[in-house]
Amino acid sequence: MRQGRFHGTIECLIALFGIPDKSKTKESIERQLEDVDVPLFNLLTITIATNNFLLKNKIGQGGFGPVYKGKLEGGQEIAVKRLSSRSGQGLTEFITEVKLIAKLQHRNLVKLLGCCIKGKEKLLVYEYMVNGSLDSFIFDKIKSKLLDWPQRFHIILGIVRGLLYLHQDSRLRIIHRDLKASNILLDEKLNPKISDFGLARAFGGDQTEGNTDRVVGTYGYMAPEYAVDGQFSIKSDVFSFGILLLEIVCGNKNKALCHENQTLNLVGHAWTLWKEQNALQLFDSSIKDSCVISEVLRCIHVSLLCVQQYPEDRPTMTSVIQMLGSEMDMVEPKEPGFFPRRILKEGNLCTNLNQVTSNDELSITSLSGR
Repeated sequence: MRQGRFHGTIECLIALFGIPDKSKTKESIERQLEDVDVPLFNLLTITIATNNFLLKNKIGQGGFGPVYKGKLEGGQEIAVKRLSSRSGQGLTEFITEVKLIAKLQHRNLVKLLGCCIKGKEKLLVYEYMVNGSLDSFIFDKIKSKLLDWPQRFHIILGIVRGLLYLHQDSRLRIIHRDLKASNILLDEKLNPKISDFGLARAFGGDQTEGNTDRVVGTYGYMAPEYAVDGQFSIKSDVFSFGILLLEIVCGNKNKALCHENQTLNLVGHAWTLWKEQNALQLFDSSIKDSCVISEVLRCIHVSLLCVQQYPEDRPTMTSVIQMLGSEMDMVEPKEPGFFPRRILKEGNLCTNLNQVTSNDELSITSLSGR
């Protein structure tokens, strides 16, 4: 079923990407794959498991390619991420995802079972999450009713624990950079697992932030300092979590909403209601009968602290889990950092319109005009 280990694929990688200086490339790839020990699947095995990537087996579509459900010969169900040659995720991003997730072990992170590289195919094989992604629940009028408040609060706490592990407890400090509802998967017991580490960055030592000329991620979840200046940190992940937390409570996407003759996104609407002391108008009507008012208000409060304009004002995930798990006093949130939709037209962001995900979210992939 499996042929060898990732360490044995260097020549295949070089042949795949057609890089002329093979000796230099081989050394580079060897350095990048150091300490990586991931099973390598045979392409035929994956093809059979997915019934030749049959359309009806497609269970998702991300910015980097489709995801298929499959079943191995022994009966184990798998999810196969098939990276598109047009996605923009090349060798660097592929190796990044393999390296990072292979080293991560946490109950709230999706488990990588192996990978496959053959010809033009770059495939990642994950454990299959029977309940799919969180967005398929909270943004669906019918399925959202299946997630009562206790279950949503359980999911929120699981996401927090997963992020806390990435930011603090894992061997490397990892910034996800694309945290959103579609990248939270749910197992058979509706336990959340953070997925998709293709855009993640890892830091050693005490480093907590970085800068890039290539902004990647999903518009609507990006922290302002990242979207505008390319500055990312654990606090930009916290901002994304704040958006996600608000979406889980409200059952709405962070997109343009009409409110008193104004066009605001969900964060702007929440901020307006918070200042008017009407925050309870925000929560999803489907959790009306099951919600614990104090927990809902605390989650809204924490979400607004997470999406504050300036990174230094936002809490760490350590503080978030403390605030959500107790009745401790919390400071009042300051004005959030959110963008009207017109920023895509008026700003200097260059967008790749080919990278629109299955729920109409836009991935921004480059930055210019600083």
